[in-house]
Amino acid sequence: MAEVRFLCKRTVVSTKPVKPGKFYSLSVLDHAMEQHNVRIIYYYRFQTKFDVGGITEKLRESLSETLTSFPIVTGRLLKNPEGHWMVKCNDAGVRMIEARASGSVEEWLQTADRVQELKLTYWEDMFHKQYFWSTFYVQLTEFEGGGLAIGLSCSHLLADTACATMLIKAWADTSLLGKILSPPYVHSLPPRKLCYKSPDHKINIDLINHYEAAMALNKHFPSSDVEQFTTVTFAFTEDMVNWCMAESSMPDGPTPTTFEALAGLFWVCVSRAKGRKNGLLDISICLEMRKVLGLDKGFFGNAMVFSKVCGEGLKEGGLVEAGKAVSDAVGKMGNEGVMDLIEWLESERGGREKLSEERPILSGPELVCANWESLSSYKATFEVGVEPIRVSCYLERVFGEGQVLILPSPEGEGPLSRMVMVTLPQTQIVKLCEEALILKYSPTILMGAKKTQV
Repeated sequence: MAEVRFLCKRTVVSTKPVKPGKFYSLSVLDHAMEQHNVRIIYYYRFQTKFDVGGITEKLRESLSETLTSFPIVTGRLLKNPEGHWMVKCNDAGVRMIEARASGSVEEWLQTADRVQELKLTYWEDMFHKQYFWSTFYVQLTEFEGGGLAIGLSCSHLLADTACATMLIKAWADTSLLGKILSPPYVHSLPPRKLCYKSPDHKINIDLINHYEAAMALNKHFPSSDVEQFTTVTFAFTEDMVNWCMAESSMPDGPTPTTFEALAGLFWVCVSRAKGRKNGLLDISICLEMRKVLGLDKGFFGNAMVFSKVCGEGLKEGGLVEAGKAVSDAVGKMGNEGVMDLIEWLESERGGREKLSEERPILSGPELVCANWESLSSYKATFEVGVEPIRVSCYLERVFGEGQVLILPSPEGEGPLSRMVMVTLPQTQIVKLCEEALILKYSPTILMGAKKTQV
């Protein structure tokens, strides 16, 4: 197994100082994700031959230029008089870790497992004195046999996965073109538009109940992982996804989306792997809501919303039923329903004194099925013609039943091709990889990341 050696930890600051007295307030959707963090790893095989350390020095310089447009990333956390988090923009910078790994990036991808991969994304939990704590960490790991891994870790309090990929894309644009093509926009969540609220509107109580239950989980959230989880990535071609969508369709009904079909497939198969006999597990679907809320794609902040979907009464082998249940849940997460949730969270934040005791736990206990297929992860090109060969994403910490993350595939593999990262306890992962319903589609299974065509 390849060895990762940590060489140094630096602080990278922006090339232009921020004007003093600048602050950013964090939204209720930001505060809802305080207990979680995001980890993303980009793998590259560069055509240009660099001396060891050469690519790291080049990227460190371009990161400094990029951070000029991201003062929220280089700032530090404070609490306002009401006890709510905000960011003071003070040019404190991000932490950069430089590392080396033996072998090549190709050899790494053939052998590394979840534990090894997370070594490429340095992370420190919040300090007791949070003002000195960096909310973003970048790790550059050069492979001695050729290749590079760029790992980004950040607090979900400040950014969701869309923001994380936005930052990496801006960094890549700066390195390649000398400028950022799509700048970030940091602003508050939009208010409800009165014209959107129908006279007979009924509050989306399901969303609110899910977040209220997640708040109650706070006291039961373990301080560290209590169960050993393993992650496997399934690569589905466009033809495989089309087949799954067709088999998940109701007679004379609409064709499910790629997310609805794949989420339904893994909902059924994970339930089987866990030994469920009567119905399916309950799941929590995670959707990115920028478009629903009328936000710009460049909005930098949390726009992920979670909603519970009950599995009781659904057939264990019913792709059609599972896909429809996911589709129905997605349909209920429109603008009015999400605004109901935001307004409820704002009323809760204003009416409670001890916010630290009511931070929701949204990474469980239900099986989380996240729709992250719109991420722009494979568009981060640091050198002409050099795109990521793989991008891995993690929502930490894993809690409860596990996770199913539906992600985009590398450029050129078809618009409907997808990567699905599944995190479960080890014994359940083995059963999932042997599940006939998955095997019939013949995905490539990246396990440990030994590639096995099934």
